[in-house]
Amino acid sequence: MVKKDIGAAGVVLNAQGQILLVKQSYGKFNWELPGGAAEANESIAETAQREVKEETGLSVVAQHMTGVYYQPHDDSVHFVFLCKIVADAPVSQADSEVTEDGYWPLESLPRPISDFTVRRIEDALSGQKQALPTIILERQWLD
Repeated sequence: MVKKDIGAAGVVLNAQGQILLVKQSYGKFNWELPGGAAEANESIAETAQREVKEETGLSVVAQHMTGVYYQPHDDSVHFVFLCKIVADAPVSQADSEVTEDGYWPLESLPRPISDFTVRRIEDALSGQKQALPTIILERQWLD
Protein backbone atom coordinates (compact mmCIF):
# COMPACT_ATOMS: atom_id res chain seq x y z
CA MET A 1 0.00 0.00 0.00
CA VAL A 2 1.27 3.48 -0.91
CA LYS A 3 1.24 6.10 1.83
CA LYS A 4 1.25 9.77 0.88
CA ASP A 5 2.51 12.59 3.05
CA ILE A 6 -0.44 14.69 4.18
CA GLY A 7 -0.29 18.12 5.73
CA ALA A 8 -2.47 21.11 6.50
CA ALA A 9 -2.11 24.84 7.01
CA GLY A 10 -4.29 27.58 8.39
CA VAL A 11 -4.91 30.99 6.89
CA VAL A 12 -5.55 33.27 9.86
CA LEU A 13 -6.55 36.91 9.42
CA ASN A 14 -6.52 39.71 11.98
CA ALA A 15 -9.21 42.41 12.25
CA GLN A 16 -7.45 44.44 9.53
CA GLY A 17 -7.50 41.48 7.09
CA GLN A 18 -3.74 40.88 7.34
CA ILE A 19 -2.39 37.32 6.99
CA LEU A 20 -0.58 35.54 9.81
CA LEU A 21 2.78 34.15 8.67
CA VAL A 22 5.62 32.39 10.46
CA LYS A 23 9.31 32.46 9.59
CA GLN A 24 10.81 28.99 9.56
CA SER A 25 14.02 28.24 11.46
CA TYR A 26 15.21 25.74 8.84
CA GLY A 27 15.59 25.33 5.07
CA LYS A 28 15.45 28.67 3.28
CA PHE A 29 14.34 30.46 6.49
CA ASN A 30 11.25 31.50 4.56
CA TRP A 31 7.92 32.95 5.58
CA GLU A 32 5.11 30.40 5.51
CA LEU A 33 1.55 29.74 6.58
CA PRO A 34 1.43 28.01 9.96
CA GLY A 35 1.01 24.33 9.21
CA GLY A 36 2.62 20.94 9.03
CA ALA A 37 2.23 17.20 8.85
CA ALA A 38 -0.84 15.29 9.99
CA GLU A 39 -0.57 13.01 12.99
CA ALA A 40 -2.23 9.64 13.50
CA ASN A 41 -5.95 9.68 14.34
CA GLU A 42 -6.26 13.38 13.57
CA SER A 43 -8.59 14.91 11.00
CA ILE A 44 -6.97 17.22 8.50
CA ALA A 45 -8.86 20.21 9.98
CA GLU A 46 -7.52 19.23 13.42
CA THR A 47 -4.03 19.16 11.89
CA ALA A 48 -4.36 22.77 10.75
CA GLN A 49 -5.73 23.88 14.12
CA ARG A 50 -3.00 22.06 16.07
CA GLU A 51 -0.21 23.39 13.86
CA VAL A 52 -1.42 26.99 14.19
CA LYS A 53 -1.48 26.54 17.99
CA GLU A 54 1.98 24.92 18.09
CA GLU A 55 3.61 27.50 15.83
CA THR A 56 1.91 30.69 17.05
CA GLY A 57 0.18 30.01 20.36
CA LEU A 58 -3.21 30.96 18.89
CA SER A 59 -6.30 28.81 19.33
CA VAL A 60 -8.26 28.69 16.07
CA VAL A 61 -11.16 26.82 14.54
CA ALA A 62 -11.23 25.81 10.87
CA GLN A 63 -14.19 27.54 9.20
CA HIS A 64 -13.92 25.95 5.76
CA MET A 65 -11.39 24.46 3.38
CA THR A 66 -9.94 26.82 0.76
CA GLY A 67 -7.82 24.42 -1.28
CA VAL A 68 -6.27 21.00 -1.75
CA TYR A 69 -2.85 20.80 -3.44
CA TYR A 70 -0.83 17.85 -4.71
CA GLN A 71 2.96 17.99 -5.09
CA PRO A 72 4.18 15.15 -7.32
CA HIS A 73 7.88 15.74 -6.56
CA ASP A 74 7.40 14.45 -3.00
CA ASP A 75 3.99 12.75 -3.41
CA SER A 76 2.35 14.95 -0.80
CA VAL A 77 -1.11 16.43 -0.40
CA HIS A 78 -1.71 19.78 1.35
CA PHE A 79 -5.05 20.99 2.69
CA VAL A 80 -5.61 24.66 3.53
CA PHE A 81 -8.30 26.06 5.81
CA LEU A 82 -9.52 29.55 6.59
CA CYS A 83 -9.33 29.67 10.36
CA LYS A 84 -10.95 31.97 12.90
CA ILE A 85 -9.26 32.93 16.15
CA VAL A 86 -11.34 31.65 19.07
CA ALA A 87 -9.29 33.19 21.88
CA ASP A 88 -7.84 36.65 21.26
CA ALA A 89 -4.23 36.46 22.34
CA PRO A 90 -0.98 37.97 21.15
CA VAL A 91 0.89 35.92 18.59
CA SER A 92 3.93 34.29 20.14
CA GLN A 93 6.62 31.91 18.97
CA ALA A 94 5.46 28.72 20.61
CA ASP A 95 7.53 26.38 18.46
CA SER A 96 11.26 25.83 17.86
CA GLU A 97 10.59 25.63 14.09
CA VAL A 98 9.56 29.32 14.08
CA THR A 99 11.88 32.30 14.59
CA GLU A 100 9.38 35.11 13.93
CA ASP A 101 5.71 35.59 13.22
CA GLY A 102 3.37 38.41 12.43
CA TYR A 103 0.54 39.71 10.32
CA TRP A 104 1.12 41.04 6.81
CA PRO A 105 -1.03 42.72 4.16
CA LEU A 106 -1.40 40.74 0.93
CA GLU A 107 0.23 43.50 -1.10
CA SER A 108 3.44 43.49 0.98
CA LEU A 109 4.14 39.92 2.06
CA PRO A 110 7.63 39.43 3.55
CA ARG A 111 10.51 37.74 1.71
CA PRO A 112 11.66 35.08 1.18
CA ILE A 113 8.30 33.47 0.48
CA SER A 114 7.42 30.75 -2.03
CA ASP A 115 4.99 31.07 -4.90
CA PHE A 116 3.16 28.08 -3.37
CA THR A 117 2.55 30.04 -0.16
CA VAL A 118 1.33 33.08 -2.10
CA ARG A 119 -0.98 30.87 -4.18
CA ARG A 120 -2.55 29.31 -1.10
CA ILE A 121 -3.11 32.75 0.45
CA GLU A 122 -4.66 34.13 -2.76
CA ASP A 123 -6.91 31.07 -3.06
CA ALA A 124 -8.03 31.45 0.57
CA LEU A 125 -8.84 35.13 0.06
CA SER A 126 -10.68 34.52 -3.23
CA GLY A 127 -13.90 33.63 -1.43
CA GLN A 128 -13.98 30.02 -2.60
CA LYS A 129 -15.36 27.80 0.12
CA GLN A 130 -15.10 24.04 0.27
CA ALA A 131 -16.80 22.02 2.97
CA LEU A 132 -14.80 20.65 5.85
CA PRO A 133 -14.03 16.95 5.33
CA THR A 134 -16.68 14.63 6.68
CA ILE A 135 -15.55 12.43 9.56
CA ILE A 136 -16.50 8.79 8.93
CA LEU A 137 -16.67 6.71 12.10
CA GLU A 138 -16.26 2.96 12.23
CA ARG A 139 -18.55 1.37 9.68
CA GLN A 140 -21.69 -0.42 10.73
CA TRP A 141 -22.52 -3.28 8.40
CA LEU A 142 -26.12 -3.65 7.32
CA ASP A 143 -27.36 -7.20 6.77
